[in-house]
Amino acid sequence: MNTEYLDQVLLINKPLRWTSFDVVNKLRNKLKIKKIGHAGTLDPLATGLLILCTGKMTKRIDEFQAQEKEYTGKFVIGKTTPSHDLETTIEEGGNTDHITEEQLKSAAHKFTGTLQQIPPLHSAIKIDGKRAYKFARKGKDIVLKPREVIVSTFEITSFEKPFVGFRIVCSKGTYIRSLARDFGNELGTGAYLAELCRTRIGSFKLSDALEIDQINPEPK
Repeated sequence: MNTEYLDQVLLINKPLRWTSFDVVNKLRNKLKIKKIGHAGTLDPLATGLLILCTGKMTKRIDEFQAQEKEYTGKFVIGKTTPSHDLETTIEEGGNTDHITEEQLKSAAHKFTGTLQQIPPLHSAIKIDGKRAYKFARKGKDIVLKPREVIVSTFEITSFEKPFVGFRIVCSKGTYIRSLARDFGNELGTGAYLAELCRTRIGSFKLSDALEIDQINPEPK
């Protein structure tokens, strides 16, 4: 065991297509630390900041999970998918010829503040003890209850049709995929999440994170 990483908070840049648990398991095996966990899941198709806690610091996981999050990424307008991201098949949406940057900013403004957000059907939320995505993948109709979330910033950072760049600052429990869905519905074009990167959790920043390969299992 490398005790340098014991009882620590580790900031990791999660690679694309890795699950958050993939990262935990990789570092558990690499560092020979049994007590290790992450403070907030990132979807496999998202990249960016993942906080890992080891040893005694695992007691603070709930504290870190509750902190404000910041994301950057891109939506695609004029198309939709059942999962609201690239996990499922792309489907045709509405015409985007008339969409302007001002319309995008106006739509984003409507999803700023305290919102009642319905989570994606393709999510890990449990219904009768089973994950929602298991029902969704079988085509079963399920109803998820709205959850209160806070979106303090929803900034449109670029627009090269059909790609819409954004920066979002939000509370714990906010689904950016749901924002993509609702944003597309507001525009009347449909939209899905094409890229997502978590850049901050509370005061922890992606710029301070390490790549998995930078974690050295051997003591210095």
